[in-house]
Amino acid sequence: MSTTEPIDPSTSNPENPSPAGADSAPPPLSPPEDWQAALAQATDALRAKEDECLRLRADMENLRKRTATELSQARKFALESFAGELLAVMDSLEAAQQVKEASLDSYRNGVELTARQLTSVFDKFHIQAIHPEGQRFDPNRHQAIASLEHDEIPAQNVISVMQKGFILHERVLRPALVTVSKGKPGSPS
Repeated sequence: MSTTEPIDPSTSNPENPSPAGADSAPPPLSPPEDWQAALAQATDALRAKEDECLRLRADMENLRKRTATELSQARKFALESFAGELLAVMDSLEAAQQVKEASLDSYRNGVELTARQLTSVFDKFHIQAIHPEGQRFDPNRHQAIASLEHDEIPAQNVISVMQKGFILHERVLRPALVTVSKGKPGSPS
């Protein structure tokens, strides 16, 4: 049952590909002119990207300079509108100084009007007075000037305010100067 037939090497060994030239030939090489054209095209693309990169760098530097200038101007003139509103208060005070003969009532009315103007400016710019009387002492908003024993006010509560404090958008401009209760005499604080 054994017959001897010649063995075709291309079919018997799948790991050994067919010898060169049997069925396929290597692709033909392109001529050097094609290489030079491809190189020139890649060089042009690289120059375009370098130019784009330089333009983006210049744009970023201009943006940085413009932003720095605008920030400097914003800092310089941040108080411009606030100062403009205070001019009306100053005008009222100067008008009061110009009055030659005025009664105590007219001065009182002028001071009240000026105080209302100033309160209006404070409200417009979110400046609020701190009124801590009767509240728990808060070292972030209050500055204790004195502490007294008090029968009716619990320890660490504000008894009185000597000077109002002010906040601007929840930031303390000036703490309130206060007197704080020690509590009942003889009781531990």
